[in-house]
Amino acid sequence: MGRLKLAAVFSDKCVLQRGKSIVIFGSGEENAVVEAVLSGKVLGQDEEQEGRGRAAVKDGRFELYLPALRAGLDHTLTVTDGETTVVLRDIAIGEVWLAGGQSNMELELQNCAERDALDRPADRMLRFYYTQKRAYMDEDFFRSEEETAWECFGDSGTRCWSAVGYFFGDRLKNELQVPVGIIGCNWGGTSASAWIPEEALEEDRELDIYLDIYRKATEGRTEEQQLREYREYTVLQAEYDKRMEALYREHPDMEWDKVEEILGENRYPGPLGCSNPCRPCGLYDCMVRRVLPYTLKGFIYYQGESDDHLPHLYYKLFSRLIRQWREDWGDDELPFLFVQLPMHRYRQDPDFKNWCLIREAQDRVYRTVRNTGMACAIDQGEFNEIHPKAKKAIGERLCAQALEIAYGREAQDAEGPRFAWAEPGEGELVLHISGAADGLLYRSQTEEKNFSGQETGSFEVAGADGAYVPAEVTGIERKAGELCLHVRGEKIRQPVFARYLWTNYAQVYLFGRNGLPLAPFRTDRNDGFAVK
Repeated sequence: MGRLKLAAVFSDKCVLQRGKSIVIFGSGEENAVVEAVLSGKVLGQDEEQEGRGRAAVKDGRFELYLPALRAGLDHTLTVTDGETTVVLRDIAIGEVWLAGGQSNMELELQNCAERDALDRPADRMLRFYYTQKRAYMDEDFFRSEEETAWECFGDSGTRCWSAVGYFFGDRLKNELQVPVGIIGCNWGGTSASAWIPEEALEEDRELDIYLDIYRKATEGRTEEQQLREYREYTVLQAEYDKRMEALYREHPDMEWDKVEEILGENRYPGPLGCSNPCRPCGLYDCMVRRVLPYTLKGFIYYQGESDDHLPHLYYKLFSRLIRQWREDWGDDELPFLFVQLPMHRYRQDPDFKNWCLIREAQDRVYRTVRNTGMACAIDQGEFNEIHPKAKKAIGERLCAQALEIAYGREAQDAEGPRFAWAEPGEGELVLHISGAADGLLYRSQTEEKNFSGQETGSFEVAGADGAYVPAEVTGIERKAGELCLHVRGEKIRQPVFARYLWTNYAQVYLFGRNGLPLAPFRTDRNDGFAVK
């Protein structure tokens, strides 16, 4: 007999979404009727509120819906099938967001530059649930999943919360004055292809390359063999990582080539196989589906670094992920807010400019996919470090996007300057910049002043041949609510193309008056540029 069991994402201290029908789901005995009651007081009032729902178990699973409730704390959820009763306490009703992506979303609060946030008082209004990080469904997977639970800020696991998720949630809680819950669903080093189902990749001839690479890597290897090889790899890699950390402690500026010369080749991310988290579609099954269809307000997402080997496919891949998640949650309008990649280049690498294409794809998604928001983070990178430690600004920029897109509130720091369009001039191009009608600021380590056009070499122009040369800004004017930059390049009689900060890493100097950077751009995707 199947015993009534709620999905692991439901626990004491969970946050349930206000203002929407709340789905409660789990497993039980076939055809059993499951009833649920959620009750408590409206936040800041003595008024009681209650929601009731019921549904039968079909194919071992049930989903029932409770009516929308207002924000509240100290609610109790009781679920019963007449034989077994589950009671959850200290439930909050508020705003729920899923925080997806890879290592920069995963980076923990204890490891970020603003880790002093951990010294703040405990806070029941801000809560977190982490989908367990296991990439293969065996008996241990289901056993350990039962141990996952929601936490309030100040509980023992707070230090391991996503830093971006925390700063996003903290600002949102303060702005809305309601409880906020973040569901962490992220894993370092993963492609977007890990977070969507197999059929989503198979339906597109170009995206099928992710599966094709996996099929070729696993061809002729049994599942048992794949499991054994990956277990062996994890043991060896753990030892390698310890030695690497010790080496960097002694020689923090050592080049990567020298590290591998001393320690041998780093085999990360290990052999592709059925338990490798970097395999396509794996984390969709092992993480995303485990919290489906928990009622959400929207998604925040920070990823793209691990798709820089196929940057020309990222627009299509990322757009497909957004569509998939919205379809899974049954709402084509769910807000999807994401981070545009910051500056990054390892010291030993040439400027491949592949991150330029990832950033461009992200900007294109923002411009073409409804109800998306992009937090430009171009100024938040660190040279030779793919994991910039400052996360507060990124979390708060995502929150500013949420305030405008999801809640209809004005946020002064939601939109920074962006390229709008270009027009030809006599021996020049005129670049129209939106969000900068009051001009741009030039910021360096030593000064901040109004941008006059003479301070930066970040612009380039090209003729019809697409051969770019450095450009200078020869004039600045304001027109129809936009800032117009007149750019010219030496020996380019008539510029056809222009671009700005088209590099994996450079210093960022130009900002809007609200403190947000001018986002990188090129005027035309058909300028002939291709990653070499």
